[in-house]
Amino acid sequence: MLKEFRLPDAGEGLTEADIVSWRVRPGDTVAVNDVIVDIETAKSVVELPSPYAGVVVELLVAEGQTVPVGTPMIRIQTEAAVGADPDGGGRGNGSLPSGSGEPADSEGERTPMLVGYGPRVGAVSRRRRVEASAPAASAGEVSPQEVVAGLFRPMAKPPVRKLARDLGVDLNTVPPTGRGGVVTRQDVEAAAERAAAATVTADERVALRRETRVPVKGVRKLTAQAMVASAFSAPHVTEWVQVDVTRTVKLLHRLRRSPDFAGVRLTPLVMVARALLVAVRRHPQVNASWDEQAQEIVTKHYVNLGIAAATPRGLLVPVIPDADSLGLRELAQAISVLAKTARDGRTQPSEMSGGTITITNVGVFGVDGGTPILPPGQSAILAVGQVAERPWVHKGRVRPRQVTTLSLSFDHRIVDGELGSRVLADAAAILNDPGTALV
Repeated sequence: MLKEFRLPDAGEGLTEADIVSWRVRPGDTVAVNDVIVDIETAKSVVELPSPYAGVVVELLVAEGQTVPVGTPMIRIQTEAAVGADPDGGGRGNGSLPSGSGEPADSEGERTPMLVGYGPRVGAVSRRRRVEASAPAASAGEVSPQEVVAGLFRPMAKPPVRKLARDLGVDLNTVPPTGRGGVVTRQDVEAAAERAAAATVTADERVALRRETRVPVKGVRKLTAQAMVASAFSAPHVTEWVQVDVTRTVKLLHRLRRSPDFAGVRLTPLVMVARALLVAVRRHPQVNASWDEQAQEIVTKHYVNLGIAAATPRGLLVPVIPDADSLGLRELAQAISVLAKTARDGRTQPSEMSGGTITITNVGVFGVDGGTPILPPGQSAILAVGQVAERPWVHKGRVRPRQVTTLSLSFDHRIVDGELGSRVLADAAAILNDPGTALV
């Protein structure tokens, strides 16, 4: 029996998704909960498991395509028609109870089809390839022509597939040079250049190099909408301060050698986060939001700390819940995990919601500072610039010191100049002399 799997609602009010990469191809055998496709929503990359057990007959949407929720994505010949007990008495993994549209376990109970739910039966197994010249299928078998269609799928990482989509390059035509036959970014760019050279004149090639058009979708689209909404709804003010952080840098070196922090990645960002959390504890009014409907300022007595992260998919702001309750070691571990998850493109929508105040580290790009835009629903965001050795007056003499720049943008409806200045000054004082945090 042929079953169609439609794009499910990934939550967070999202209505569409991009097909990043298929994990299966026609002719593959899949079990219930085997991951069959990676999709990209406006907030994250999500692995979708198969709701059925059987043989993949056809992929209905191509990689790179944007489809709305409810779109049929794949057809699967269920086990009942490809080798299950004809009497229907022995339901194996993923077989369907009579009249049910969802898979059941061996006891007949429904298995939730959300990502990560239910037992993972096993990896996708490969069926023998069926040649186009094979004899016609008998009744109840999968048609060889259906199995052959779209059989070949080049190997490439999701960012490379996205680049190929943006440049209009068919990965099937790109000779791979990566290890194990993987198509690399350089392979795609070279293919795009060859295609341009073959189809346009010399003058057109010059024009082509002057412009590149990239579709705005996924994270970039959501970020753009959020930033425009924030910039034109909250009156932004930004204040700056330069800080001698030499003592904090020395403290970091000592802590890295301490057995208590063995295996923990300590960075200046961890110390900045700690300083901001202390400043928020002294001035809780900065950790607030504006309720337009109720015309109220809502002060939060907890800190869900957002950390802005640049990723191949665009800017993400994952959140550390209740960061104010964490010690320095736990805070460092949380930031490390958060950064790795974001870089790997596995940050989930729920991990980017509920933030109350945010830090953005522009210093990793060699930048001294900036005027960041508030994440929607927050009243303050702190930008930290690069830590660099600069001439600085210290104890009456000009000496080389480790210096950074902090800039705090805030919503002037909630945070006035005095409060913003005090928060920024407190964070700076702690980074200048970490012992200040004790008092």
